Amino acid sequence: MLKNSVGIWAFGPAVTRFVPPGYHPEAARESMQEKTKRVCEGLSDILDGLEYHYPGEINEDNAEEVTGILEDHGMDLPAVAAGLHTDPTYSLGAFINPDPSLRRKGIDTLKRGIDLASEVGANFIIWPGAEGYNYPFQRPYAETWRAFVESIAELTDHANERGIKVFLEHKNSEPAMKILMQNIGMTLFTIQKVKALGVDTRNLLVNMDWQHLIMNGENLAEYAALLASENKLGHQHGNDGWGSFDDDNVVGTNFFMQTLELAQTLQDVGYGENGERVGFDLYPYTEDQVAAVRRAILHWEFIWELAKKIDRAALKEAKLNADALSAQKAVYASLGLDRSFEEEVARRHRELRSGEQKTT
Repeated sequence: MLKNSVGIWAFGPAVTRFVPPGYHPEAARESMQEKTKRVCEGLSDILDGLEYHYPGEINEDNAEEVTGILEDHGMDLPAVAAGLHTDPTYSLGAFINPDPSLRRKGIDTLKRGIDLASEVGANFIIWPGAEGYNYPFQRPYAETWRAFVESIAELTDHANERGIKVFLEHKNSEPAMKILMQNIGMTLFTIQKVKALGVDTRNLLVNMDWQHLIMNGENLAEYAALLASENKLGHQHGNDGWGSFDDDNVVGTNFFMQTLELAQTLQDVGYGENGERVGFDLYPYTEDQVAAVRRAILHWEFIWELAKKIDRAALKEAKLNADALSAQKAVYASLGLDRSFEEEVARRHRELRSGEQKTT
């Protein structure tokens, strides 16, 4: 079993451009301490930790109180995430802002976020959602990418000094319509370019947000396996959705089979053996927030247990021969499609044909 966590942002007002107050406007009136306590009281029986954005959700003013509430409920704070995308100051990005003073301000702000993460025993997530562009001809691409990579390099170097890991998280769109680091390939490209600048990238890893991969048509298990083989598999943000938008739905509700294959792959590569966990990045628009997160955790735990039941020997043999049908047989056997079910299906159809013959 893996430890888990969830982003505190799952418990906010859930605003959209069509419903500016949000579907949960009452959550906007909560302090972060009150919100943390609400979540702990509702989920501490199955939830191990909470994640926060810096500086909007956690900062130097509230960190001691927030971590105290978590500790009172036996929970921790495993990850702090960069949160400048919610600040209109950085509408044109922080790392790639055309104003050099704003670039410096953004980088220095996130350095303080890394310092805070180190103090509370957390790692640091960089999701550069505002680092991109909205129109053709808007950016000088090579220069923009250079500024982006140099910013990641400076923050990684700072994190190395503090002894914490940095998790890069890609996404193809929103809030910038074309985010620079828009897929797994460009995430690895970013890491390579940071390394080329002379920065130690051993602790510059990848956070897989499942819906971000699904939006790109990137197969969850395939990229988990590849990242693990390159020692770049750092963190997980579990969720689900329809594939065209960042729905952040409850785990296992749309892409169930991909999620099951991911669980099997994470087990086989030893994910969790070095303290890795599954975080959940959810956005319950109209659902009860605590209930939605509980459902996501339970779905994931159920899928994790199903993955354990897959016959690894049969699956390995099928994969060695690229035998899709045998692989499916091994997987479906873990779901209950065994020999007795096959026989029952045959019996039902014999009875069906027999009944039709009698009526004629």
